[in-house]
Amino acid sequence: MEFLKTLKTSFNEGKTKPLSWRKSQLLALKRLLLENENAIYDALKADLNKCKFESYVSEYQYVLKDIKQTVKHIAKWSKPRHVGTPILAQPGRSSIRPEPYGTVLIMGAWNYPLQLVLSPMVAAIAAGNCVVLKPSELAESVSALLASLIPKYMDQDAVVVYEGGVEETTALLKQRFDYIMYTGSENVGKIVMRAASEHLTPVTLELGGKSPCIIDKNTNLKVTADRLVWGKFLNAGQTCIAPDYVLVNRSQTVPFIEALKNALEKQYGKDAQQSDDYGRIINARHFVRISDYISSQKDSVIAGGTVNEHEKYIEPTLLLNPSLSSGVMTEEIFGPVLPIIEVDSVTEAIDFINEREKPLALYMFSNDDKNIKLVTQRTSSGTLCINDAVIFMVNHNLPFGGVGHSGMGSYHGQWGFDTFSHLKPIMHRSFWADAPIRYAPYTKLKQKLFKLIAKL
Repeated sequence: MEFLKTLKTSFNEGKTKPLSWRKSQLLALKRLLLENENAIYDALKADLNKCKFESYVSEYQYVLKDIKQTVKHIAKWSKPRHVGTPILAQPGRSSIRPEPYGTVLIMGAWNYPLQLVLSPMVAAIAAGNCVVLKPSELAESVSALLASLIPKYMDQDAVVVYEGGVEETTALLKQRFDYIMYTGSENVGKIVMRAASEHLTPVTLELGGKSPCIIDKNTNLKVTADRLVWGKFLNAGQTCIAPDYVLVNRSQTVPFIEALKNALEKQYGKDAQQSDDYGRIINARHFVRISDYISSQKDSVIAGGTVNEHEKYIEPTLLLNPSLSSGVMTEEIFGPVLPIIEVDSVTEAIDFINEREKPLALYMFSNDDKNIKLVTQRTSSGTLCINDAVIFMVNHNLPFGGVGHSGMGSYHGQWGFDTFSHLKPIMHRSFWADAPIRYAPYTKLKQKLFKLIAKL
């Protein structure tokens, strides 16, 4: 792949290292967004039927904010980070210096096809890397738009868009990169990690899994339902951090379900198919997959369940106590279906979660500080969000990433800059006052003095 040679040459010649170059590329990306805003909305509408407001909040403005924060802080993030030097290494000074890896491969996902390639690219460029962007081929319109626009705005000797499906991606993964970031499914994440291992290439994997939501008996049901419906059915449920299933205290089941139904009608109307604010499923394969979750558990459907194959429309659907061995409870749903499982206590909910793989996000709605503390201490997740859903993503001061099967590594803000930087330790010692205590022969006096110094 000739373009990789060009990128490597650019990096080796130091083109991407000056802060002036990094800032110029970030500002060029900002101009791309500002000058093509409507085209971006049209592409997102074509791929996912995203409404303009949703596209603005979760994709367009999200990346603009990322650029703004990064340009503001990049000089500070890039500076050496001075650390202490122990007495045994005195006189001397120590620091940690961020340096770029080289050529970075960023593989995005189809559900947020703009944000999930451009936000990592912001971090990679800020760190001084060359970048190969691989948009998801499933979001055809956004992929094509990025492929046409980025060469017009960005430095083509340092930033390349590579389109294609499985065959092209397989060929790309055979190449040697200095860092790989992949966002998507666990199964493909394993393929990426195996390919990276051939060259011992470090990776960040942003995967998914089943993100649980605990509804305590002590909560504000109306606000809980409003926030949960928004977070779950945003982008028609095709969000890796969407609440995947709910564990509700049995005493709250009936009023909670009623609150959910009210929230659904308030946000999407009596018929979500007619709502301008409700999305569609990305393609026929995923439509069939999600429809099967519903049809296989039709006795558990308590709201929704209507599907339209021609429109790839699936109504927001609630399931009560579906079989725990069913696909809807063993696989990531990634669609507008919300299973509700009754439990008798927060402790039972914690045990239910801990019996499964660690989730990318964990949600809890509660006014009980004791129970919140219990969940915080006894569960592990990429992110824990109390009394809301998904909204933590707007805080670029928080790292975003998974743990265990939900991923490895993190990004956003300085966390992204550090992810795409090798934090190189440097110790610089002086020639004067060289103490011979560490040199052989090791006399008893030297050993005694060394032990005394080591304790300081």
